[in-house]
Amino acid sequence: MRKHKSKLIALTVILTILAGAWFYGGSLNTEVEAVSDATQSTSLIDALGQLPKSAIVPLSLAEFPNTETEEQEAIEALQADEEETATEMELSSTEEEDPEPSPPPTEASVPASTPVAEPPAQAASSPPPNDGTFTVTLSVRADTILHNMHLLDTAKHDLVPASGVIFPATQVTVTAGESVFDVLQREMRRVGIHMASRFTPLYSSAYVGAINNLYEFDVGPLSGWMYRVNGWFPNFGASLYELNPGDVIEWLYTVDLGRDIGGGF
Repeated sequence: MRKHKSKLIALTVILTILAGAWFYGGSLNTEVEAVSDATQSTSLIDALGQLPKSAIVPLSLAEFPNTETEEQEAIEALQADEEETATEMELSSTEEEDPEPSPPPTEASVPASTPVAEPPAQAASSPPPNDGTFTVTLSVRADTILHNMHLLDTAKHDLVPASGVIFPATQVTVTAGESVFDVLQREMRRVGIHMASRFTPLYSSAYVGAINNLYEFDVGPLSGWMYRVNGWFPNFGASLYELNPGDVIEWLYTVDLGRDIGGGF
């Protein structure tokens, strides 16, 4: 029994060597001679013939070393090592070339946000210099004539505007001490509107007889020009009324001695 086991072991060794010789391209004759010396010159055929059939156990393919697979795995492992080595070298080179990263900013190194500059406060507007001037409002109207055109000479119909307004309400500059008459005379001359006046010793004042060529009595015996300041009809001449800042002066044509304009006697 021991002899049979020894022959079985010898056969297994022989098959293993033959398989290795086939994969590595060795000479079969040389391997057979080496094996024959190891088994005391017993030939492979004699050994196989002397073994009982029950002692010959076929070897499965799984029992043979897969030399091709191991070689491929070794090659792949070598390639993986080379790739890993190349990657490490590349990373090492990159780390050497890259500049040293800047440290993260600290609270002290971060500049505070720059506040938005606010516009400088505007200086309070100073009041205009007190040069003795101020403004008043002046207007001239003849709208009462529109309802009495039949009393007016037809040659003068064109002198009455369709609105009845000869000089619209306008702010004008006056000097302290000027009178209602002074302002009317200056402004009518400035805009080119005709004006006629005369001095009356009885009232020690100038009397306005015509504006825009519309005279007293042109629209009946009770017609003529009157003035009103701040809604009041003074009972003295226009050259005697000294103006104050903000006064509203109205020159109105009446056809009924002032009653038609709210200033009747």
